[in-house]
Amino acid sequence: MFGRLGKMFVILALIASTGAHWAALQSVAWTTMLADNLRTHSLSESVTRTFGGKYPCPLCKAIAAGEKSEKQNEFTTQMQKLEFPPANENPVLIAPSDFRMLPMLNFFAESLAQKPLTPPPRGFSV
Repeated sequence: MFGRLGKMFVILALIASTGAHWAALQSVAWTTMLADNLRTHSLSESVTRTFGGKYPCPLCKAIAAGEKSEKQNEFTTQMQKLEFPPANENPVLIAPSDFRMLPMLNFFAESLAQKPLTPPPRGFSV
């Protein structure tokens, strides 16, 4: 049960983050507008009035306003410029006073790996 619920939350989050909810609402608005226009006009005139943009319904206006406000809120955060302190023009590197070379270790695979044991003999029935 929790697996299905988690998957549904992921699907809803993807739909909301990609803006597909606006497309779904716009489809509902166009379907409603087309059905309403077909009651009073011919098919070609209904399609023209529905998708032409001259006669938007209240739902289409609300969807456009919602998309516009979402786009405005999306880019309101401003990037902060990183400022670094000025560096010296002539940096001086000083070696440590207690410098010792560490011994080299042998990291080859042959030195670390053990040979495999001899496998048991196989019988004739495999």
